[in-house]
Amino acid sequence: MNIVVASANPAKISAVQLAFSQIFAGQTLACRGQSTASGVAAQPMSSEETLQGALNRLQAITTAVPGADYYVALEAGLDGDCSFAWIAISHQGRISKTRSASLPLPPAALLAIQQGEELGDVMDLMFAQRNIKQQGGAIAMLTNHLLTRSGVYQQAIILAMIPYMQPQLFNQ
Repeated sequence: MNIVVASANPAKISAVQLAFSQIFAGQTLACRGQSTASGVAAQPMSSEETLQGALNRLQAITTAVPGADYYVALEAGLDGDCSFAWIAISHQGRISKTRSASLPLPPAALLAIQQGEELGDVMDLMFAQRNIKQQGGAIAMLTNHLLTRSGVYQQAIILAMIPYMQPQLFNQ
């Protein structure tokens, strides 16, 4: 099975690989990522903008890399004072989407983001880290590593796969 992720971010690719390995246990999977533009701000500031970024990435990757079994796009953004991600998955021309869990952000982080900084850069500064967005993410730092960005994405990817796992309930 060929899966293409609309990102070169290792945390996102890993989440997709792990989720699909759970869903399709025992099957041979080829999962690869490719950098894809979101067409929205580097730090989306609303649920609507974040969803649009995921859908834009999904459309771009399906055009750029034809012939995959599944295409997956993940876009992180803000909704009020929380960070979250939209997941969009395309399979045989159908799109399924869902949101990840929401992570409340500290007021100082929100202020920095409202002034134009990206969450990953803010977390790097707050926690004296380097490139946290391609590792455990803000969620790892704020939960003392009880959760990771990849783990939360993995859960949301599985949820977005429900229409493909239970097609008899969604083909009406």
